[in-house]
Amino acid sequence: AEILAEAVALKKSSVAYMHPEVGVCLEDANLFGRNYFERASAPDVESMEEAEERAKILAEAAALKQLASDYMHPEVGVKTTDPTLFGRNYFNRYSAPETEEDEFADERAEILAEAVALKKSSVAYMHPEVG
Repeated sequence: AEILAEAVALKKSSVAYMHPEVGVCLEDANLFGRNYFERASAPDVESMEEAEERAKILAEAAALKQLASDYMHPEVGVKTTDPTLFGRNYFNRYSAPETEEDEFADERAEILAEAVALKKSSVAYMHPEVG
């Protein structure tokens, strides 16, 4: 009897293998239970890491959208409300007088003193009657 049961099971298995278009027939009532957590229509539940990553990606997408609209529409202009953006830098602006370092100032003073001495010497050479 065991041999015949095994032969029937092997025949059933070989028929299922050779004819997959027939399908599977199920009669067990436990096989028809529903899984309410992993079914296709269940609402998706995401972890905290996924939620943070999603928020980060959406923020980056919004920033890229803003940059793209700023680039494509330069006529709109820039709107600012931060009062620190309206401050002036009196030292590095283009209209500020140039400042030079101490060693350059000292060298300039020496060159000017030499030029004054040379001028005085040339005037004395050209006009000996004056001095």
